[in-house]
Amino acid sequence: MRRIAYFLLIAVVLAGCKSSKHLTTTVPEVTAPSYLASKLQLTIPSKNGSMSVGGTMKMKSHERVQISLLMPIIRTEVARIEVTPSELLFVDRMNKRYVEVSYAMLSGLANMELSFGVLQSLFLNELFLPGKNMLDADDVKRFRIVQDEAGVRLQVRSGKEFDYTFHTSADQGLLEKTEIGLRGTDYVLNWNYDDFGVLDRKPFPQHMLLTVGGVRSDLSLEMKFSRLSVDDHWEGRTKVSSRYRKVELVELLKMLKGV
Repeated sequence: MRRIAYFLLIAVVLAGCKSSKHLTTTVPEVTAPSYLASKLQLTIPSKNGSMSVGGTMKMKSHERVQISLLMPIIRTEVARIEVTPSELLFVDRMNKRYVEVSYAMLSGLANMELSFGVLQSLFLNELFLPGKNMLDADDVKRFRIVQDEAGVRLQVRSGKEFDYTFHTSADQGLLEKTEIGLRGTDYVLNWNYDDFGVLDRKPFPQHMLLTVGGVRSDLSLEMKFSRLSVDDHWEGRTKVSSRYRKVELVELLKMLKGV
């Protein structure tokens, strides 16, 4: 369970990096739901093959992404990650401790700028541009568009530190992969999408696979969604009990990684 929490926390932090549905040669209209709720199954590689844990994911557009990990059978929450435009909160219920860290601090630790908007777009299967909240028709000129038999690739022209590439299918124009690479390094985040179902009358991927290359040990995280809905009836911001101990992010990562 702790290893799942470690990989998930790393993936969320790395996914926020930035430098500053049919697709042909235009930028599609963004019509993501304002709310999103889903059952979630997370799987990561382990020494014995793989390990999985159940949970939930909830999202309110432009406000927060909340992921809860649940203990099998009794379905009690053991950990929670909540990301907002201002901070990242990680709550370890089993050990009664938590991390609350601002984007400014995260950016300093990662030595790069981090963005809630990029993370939200990755979870919502959307195109995005660094530093811009919403796309419009004029943004087409900011993409280099390459078409071949496999589909369409849209590459952001203005990335300074990072290369952003969006891969879409040839038949339906669905966004199947977002690739973020750090220039001059082997670091790359691939966020893959498949098993598209219907959510709010629009295609939405029920399976996402995250892989991070170029780090000391390649990371991967698989997410399977079920019971997808646009339910807006869920609790507000997470409140941490006064009985919990606040720890630093680096300290928590070391403790989680060591288990």
